Amino acid sequence: MGIWQGRSKRKPTGGKYKLVVKKHKREMGRNPVETHLTEDEVKIKVVRTRGGDRKVKLMRTNYANVMDPKNNICKKVIILNVVENDANKHYIRRNIITKGAIIETEIGKAKVTSRPGQDGVVNALLIE
Repeated sequence: MGIWQGRSKRKPTGGKYKLVVKKHKREMGRNPVETHLTEDEVKIKVVRTRGGDRKVKLMRTNYANVMDPKNNICKKVIILNVVENDANKHYIRRNIITKGAIIETEIGKAKVTSRPGQDGVVNALLIE
């Protein structure tokens, strides 16, 4: 069983569309990968996508590539915890990293600019 991401059966007014075509396998999606913060090793998952391409999904991590805009230097640093996450308020206590999350690192707070569940890496920008 999967997630169907085709056109909705309902119009914006609430009425029903007449389905002209049936559901297709190509319209299916997958469950989102919630990248967890961990003290253990980094865990990734490689998934084959439509057309034979690959997506690298980051399951667990404790590192981030943090860019310092003042010095124009990028460093690989350890993530201590998740401070803020606009995607979901419960992601903070569960230490789930998504794009836009603010993380506490060993060199200061940083905002995540990549999509770890789809890119396979945590890139962040140092904030004051």
